[in-house]
Amino acid sequence: MDSLTPKKIVSELDKFIIGQNRAKKAVAIALRNRWRRQQLAPELKDEVLPKNILMIGPTGVGKTEIARRISRLAAAPFIKVEASKFTEVGYVGRDVDSMIRDLTEISVNMVKNEHLERIGEKAKHLAEERLLDLLLPGPRQLRMPEQTDEERDAQKETRERLREQLKSGKLDSRSVEIEVKERTMPFGVISNVGLEDLEMNLKSMLGNLMPEKAKRKKVRVPEALVLLEQEESNRLIDMDKITQEALVRVEQSGIVFVDEIDKIASKGSAHGPDVSREGVQRDLLPIVEGSTVTTKHGQVKTEHILFIAAGAFHIAKPSDLIPELQGRFPIRVELEALGKDDFMRILTEPHNALVKQYTALLATEQVTIDFTVDAVEEISDIAAVVNDKTENIGARRLHTILEKLLEDISFDAPEKKGDRIVIDRSYVRDKLGEIVKDEDLSRYIL
Repeated sequence: MDSLTPKKIVSELDKFIIGQNRAKKAVAIALRNRWRRQQLAPELKDEVLPKNILMIGPTGVGKTEIARRISRLAAAPFIKVEASKFTEVGYVGRDVDSMIRDLTEISVNMVKNEHLERIGEKAKHLAEERLLDLLLPGPRQLRMPEQTDEERDAQKETRERLREQLKSGKLDSRSVEIEVKERTMPFGVISNVGLEDLEMNLKSMLGNLMPEKAKRKKVRVPEALVLLEQEESNRLIDMDKITQEALVRVEQSGIVFVDEIDKIASKGSAHGPDVSREGVQRDLLPIVEGSTVTTKHGQVKTEHILFIAAGAFHIAKPSDLIPELQGRFPIRVELEALGKDDFMRILTEPHNALVKQYTALLATEQVTIDFTVDAVEEISDIAAVVNDKTENIGARRLHTILEKLLEDISFDAPEKKGDRIVIDRSYVRDKLGEIVKDEDLSRYIL
């Protein structure tokens, strides 16, 4: 994190997201401020709260992608939730606390995977030794008398030969009998909307009470190696240490991306579908400003979690949110709608550009496709026109257009091994021209 300066963060985001420099700058500063806070004296550190961000812009312009990429850069626990999925306490549905419980679960899995990676080699070695014991039992296992030196050397040599065969895959067809530990649940909980957390907690609690039952199972060598490796990994890691580390990480560097926040903005009507919207905002408020949420891994304080909210705000306005919640998102960033030039750059420049994706996908069938510059220009032009005529869905329109454009090639690819197909302007017009001309048709197909 020390090397991630705001400029470096923006340049990393530029590899995947075109334009939206103001939004990139805002999140880069927010991320750097977290590192700055960690350098402060303990008495001041707790006083510095994150400056939450509100992104305003139409769909498909990069709001979610910016937040997701930021979390990967910082190796921080990240969750994307939709505000419209939550309901006020007392109504049937998910309560807002569940976003913190889910974030904690993500953090625990993230830290656990890091620990598993560290002890991976050791676990693999121990699993290999156990498997070799099963394939070539030692004298003690066979209840034989003590071996002579010659027999011991011969046993060691055979074991090493067996190890080489195991590594080269020559023993993959053999089967071994291993003991697999499993917990049996006495019953299942019938879940309903909003009860999934209760069900998971009950199963976890009852699972810990149930004794592990050993069951002998005959499996092939590769599967046995995987099962034994998992067993050894679970023995080597300390779950209490992982949980503590995960809780600290979620509190100090967790990021919650709340999408569709404009859908819970209420215009003051106190009946119909608006009745619980303001309630959701009021439930969200204590979490954003800092409260303690109980999770199955322990208590989580939310005051230093970074919240990034986003919405199109076509109908509602940011001022329609309750004043207290507005005040908790001091940084407002407006994202611009995308035009033809942006689409051209999106298709070719990013590391995960759509043109590169489709070229790589069809290369797996040994079909080479080449997009000419005028084809990319024509696709961008069509995307801009269709977005203008129908609903503006931003860069997502490019997915729809490219799928339609390459439909026949994708379908026939297995029979066209070794072919090279050039996609130029005339090819694009031939495939999509009629659809674009007919507004009703483009409304349904593109």
